Amino acid sequence: MDSWRLWDSDFSPACATSASELSPLKLCLLLRSFLLALAGAITAAASLAANQGSPTFYKDVLPILQQHCQECHRPGEAAPMPLLTYKQTRPWIEEIRGAVASRRMPPWFADPQFGTFANDRRLSQVEIGTIVHWIDAGAPAGDPRQAPKPRHWVAGWSIGKPDTVFEMPAAFQIPASGTLAYRYVIVPTHFKRDRWVRMAEVRPEDREHTHHIVVSVRKPGSPWFRDRPIGIPFTLKPGDDDQAQGPFLAGYGPGDVPEILPPGDGKLIPAGSDLVFQLHCTTDGKPGREQSRIGLVFLHRAPKHRVLMLAAANTHILIPPYDPDYRAEARLVLHHAATLISLLPHMHMRGKSFEFQVVYPDGRRQTLLIVPHYSYRWQLTYYLKKPLHLPAGSAIECIAQYDNSPSNPHNPDAARYVGFGPQMWDEMMIGFFQVAVAPEVNMRELLLPLQQTHSQRLANHTIDQ
Repeated sequence: MDSWRLWDSDFSPACATSASELSPLKLCLLLRSFLLALAGAITAAASLAANQGSPTFYKDVLPILQQHCQECHRPGEAAPMPLLTYKQTRPWIEEIRGAVASRRMPPWFADPQFGTFANDRRLSQVEIGTIVHWIDAGAPAGDPRQAPKPRHWVAGWSIGKPDTVFEMPAAFQIPASGTLAYRYVIVPTHFKRDRWVRMAEVRPEDREHTHHIVVSVRKPGSPWFRDRPIGIPFTLKPGDDDQAQGPFLAGYGPGDVPEILPPGDGKLIPAGSDLVFQLHCTTDGKPGREQSRIGLVFLHRAPKHRVLMLAAANTHILIPPYDPDYRAEARLVLHHAATLISLLPHMHMRGKSFEFQVVYPDGRRQTLLIVPHYSYRWQLTYYLKKPLHLPAGSAIECIAQYDNSPSNPHNPDAARYVGFGPQMWDEMMIGFFQVAVAPEVNMRELLLPLQQTHSQRLANHTIDQ
């Protein structure tokens, strides 16, 4: 009776003595009301059953976001939107679906046939299916009580609270247009004793204009930038010598994550050393400002190993115009035993693919990493899941390929020869890799043959300890 009143306000129970007394119109209206109510009930029941069998945000999706996404997708980090809560995530579900189904996100470019890596960001097929099924089911929130505990993030840092922070003393301005030379800033540490660093994180103030930052160690007495000012940004003129660069400490590049070394491993900052910031900023039509900083977490016991960054580089590349498949190679021999822990390929906009191999002293060859589709937008380091022992005499070989053709959508000018250079329209061919050695081993012992005399070693000023 109640539903009848919705359709005919003039109808009252007093006149509903029998169905035969109802007019045909009223009977049709009653039947229509009944069918609509039945359809609604069936739809609601089906939706409830579907949601009960579908993934929900709190129970199924949030754990995936915590593990694979939130390091970048949280306030103050590089990603354009946070994904910490249902409210933050729900508006982006179509973009998320496309990104995970195509494996564009999380960014990861290693060929899975070669090497296994501790920081492998790829989603499993089950995780991709969970996210896609959740979105296709209407992205139900589910029960908040089923959510995992929130991950703890230290505001402004991914390594937790640093033991100490060094910041450039003053910011410098980035113009809206023009070509910017690398800028350098020397920051004293005032360390009274040697310090060993296990975690380091470099953070730019202006991510939009910062292509990369490299922080290196300048030990006391080094000739590197000996006459340059402290704390004041400077650039180099053509012909200035930058070959005595000190050991790499940490860096920042698009998409890379802060370095956390294995327990007991560390990078040495000798007492009295300075930190040298190298900054490559670019312009995009809007002005900016940059004041970088680095946070350090120390080893608080004697180190088991010293970690050093090395590089196999080819600075003589010259890519012809319109060449779609230019190949370049580089090789570096280690003259001291070491343990390989990470690999970092580096090219610019014409970079196409990159491969690392190791050639052992007995001639055996092993492929360590292949990046078949290199992206200059993501400067990723690949940390070996199982560090690899390299006997003395082992060589790291790198093979890079470039696409200088018009079919490369990132190519700024296919008609020119392209050589090695610092700007994005130049090219680079560098295979960075990190090794762990005994704490007393230095760079000279790694890179110079044992039979080389002491005077010859000292004459090679390009290798700093």
